[in-house]
Amino acid sequence: MHPIVVIVVAQLFGTSLWFSANSAADDLVRAWGLAPGDIGTLTNAVQFGFIAGTLTFAFSGLADRFAASRIFACCALLGALFNGAFALFAHGLASAVALRFAVGLCLAGVYPLGMKLVVTWVPERAGVALAWLVGMLTLGSALPHGLRLLGGGLPWQLTILASSGLALVAAALVFRLGDGPHLKRRAGAAGVQLGRVLFSFSIPAFRASALAYFGHQWELYAFWTLVPGLVVGSGLAAPGSPALSGLSFAIVGIGALGCIAGGSLSHRIGSARVAALALALSALCCALFPFASDLPGWAKLALLLAWGASVVADSPHFSALSARAAPAELVGSALALQNAIGFAVTMVSIQIGTRWIGEWGSHVAWLLLPGPVLGLIALMPLWRPRAPASD
Repeated sequence: MHPIVVIVVAQLFGTSLWFSANSAADDLVRAWGLAPGDIGTLTNAVQFGFIAGTLTFAFSGLADRFAASRIFACCALLGALFNGAFALFAHGLASAVALRFAVGLCLAGVYPLGMKLVVTWVPERAGVALAWLVGMLTLGSALPHGLRLLGGGLPWQLTILASSGLALVAAALVFRLGDGPHLKRRAGAAGVQLGRVLFSFSIPAFRASALAYFGHQWELYAFWTLVPGLVVGSGLAAPGSPALSGLSFAIVGIGALGCIAGGSLSHRIGSARVAALALALSALCCALFPFASDLPGWAKLALLLAWGASVVADSPHFSALSARAAPAELVGSALALQNAIGFAVTMVSIQIGTRWIGEWGSHVAWLLLPGPVLGLIALMPLWRPRAPASD
């Protein structure tokens, strides 16, 4: 099996841990007496754990000191165990938050290290390969909704345990694959110094890509978290219904197709312009969604699907642009730091969005709009046409 196929399948299975609790949100609200905002707290526990993990990898240099495949496999294994403990032993918000934090901590060794693994195998095709990788992250994030739909009336714990089983398969796949031949440390090379990763932000191309990524992150994870609420608020499905699981899976999961289409398009127009196009389309969806209340159901669904496809299509290209701009010996640490800051941004928009959606309804989309707009502005040095040099 081709190494990239192995990595993207492992990414799909490993990242199914991310939103496994969200697929059981209605059950958790009923069983534990949670408020809607508490679901945002559970999601943010994962985000906070991910941030803590990525900062540790970034500033310690661990992401560039040890084999990416070994870190990925160990973290996927531990994430599966903590996720399983959440399903079997959590009985309220306090214990649930601690276990979801631990899952996020482990995901810090799955997502950024998966990106580095791609670069170790096919650095010359990083944009396309990372498009597939982030597509699988997207599908992995949607997968718990699909598992919940297939599970029908089965206990919610089984959906979460199924995600743990998939993560174990991911660990085994990547452990067996190992690292690629590129970006290997040279014999006698100096060790990665603590904090040296900050040097990456002095590079204009890295800085432009990273700032655009932060704007993108303001929108992305809040949108994924709010999808069930947006579907219910639009009258497309009832709370707790199979239709809600099915539509949520489709709206989040279609982002995988957006990533793959963007990867193909990058061959012709480049990663920076693909990212700019996706930011512009998702910003348009943000702006239009509050006006869709009087549209027929199929039109609302079409708009949500377009939003789901465009909201993540830019993500792999920020990673490709940043990996290309960062010094080779800092690629893993630089991507981990970029992820850490980006996911810190998501915590704010998730918390505000989940608390305000009940009052704002569809207008909560405007809360997300500044993200893609500011991201488009930050990315401008990389995508706008350059003026011809004067004689």
